[in-house]
Amino acid sequence: MEFGMFHQFPVVPGGSEGDAFARGFEQVDAAERYGLDAMWLAELHVDPARSVLAAPMTIASAIASRTERIRIGIAVQVLPLCHPLRIAEEAATVDQVSKGRLIFGVGRSGLPRTYEAYGIPYAESKDRFAETLHVIEQAWTQPRFSYEGHYYSFDNVALTPKPHQKPLPPIRVAASSPDTFPAIGKLGYPIFVMPRGTFSDMLPAILSYRAAYREAGHPGNGQVYMRVPLYVGDTAERARSEPEPSIMHFFREQAARLRASANRPGTSANDGRTERAAMLDTLTYEDAIRGKIIIGTPDQVAAQLHALKEELGLDGILAELNTGGQIPHDCVVNALRLLCQEVKPMFH
Repeated sequence: MEFGMFHQFPVVPGGSEGDAFARGFEQVDAAERYGLDAMWLAELHVDPARSVLAAPMTIASAIASRTERIRIGIAVQVLPLCHPLRIAEEAATVDQVSKGRLIFGVGRSGLPRTYEAYGIPYAESKDRFAETLHVIEQAWTQPRFSYEGHYYSFDNVALTPKPHQKPLPPIRVAASSPDTFPAIGKLGYPIFVMPRGTFSDMLPAILSYRAAYREAGHPGNGQVYMRVPLYVGDTAERARSEPEPSIMHFFREQAARLRASANRPGTSANDGRTERAAMLDTLTYEDAIRGKIIIGTPDQVAAQLHALKEELGLDGILAELNTGGQIPHDCVVNALRLLCQEVKPMFH
């Protein structure tokens, strides 16, 4: 099982943007030192109280230059906001600089406000995503290519550099709405999932993905990677108490974002955002512990992960070790150490 950390380079209350970058890179260095498999970078825009991670490829290149072993993943590059040639060039450059350590995670994002800031209609996100991904794959794998689409057209273009990994870096696609799971399975990509309810609620969607994957004739069973709010403590009491304020802040902020994005242009009136916001408004920490987050000592966390792997058939996790972005830096680094040195070995 692959062990990764989902990183947002969060802004610490009372801290500067410079502090966010400094602490973020300290955690990257610790992950390299402790033996984590992959560092996953979010892409977040126009939310200064939350994160400075607006340019994941730039951060990925910086990580490539200061590490030698850890894989560098994007979770996720919001493709509809990108020019396909530009992002293909940047991602291939990161893959070259890192000597083939890039994992190219892609998605559409569920935040209409970001699209509005970029001047791109959210209603176009699905079609823009498909077109952009197709262009990137052509650019990476063909000496020259031409393309005529709705949003972009290219004539006899030779992209350089090509990726270090041949024929191209591994691509993983974020799945959220029920219809996207079989659609991605049919195309044969591995998927990222982030539970909207409990972890167990994801099983039907994952089964639909794997069924479509097999029916399309792809080898294997399809790969599933889950973003998991997770915290490991030296004792059960510390594991429970240290992250609680930040985790509850996360759920309340999620509720606010869902409520703000409901009924925005391009969203569906029946996509459940208002209902999910109301549920998160009243969620208690006890509720969260029952199936929405994983906390505990290394043994307790390992047991929960083993059960989750067995139930859902997970191939890896993106452990969100600072859910809510307000857990003290030293606590995050210690949780990372425990995850790598004590939990991860129980899966080999």
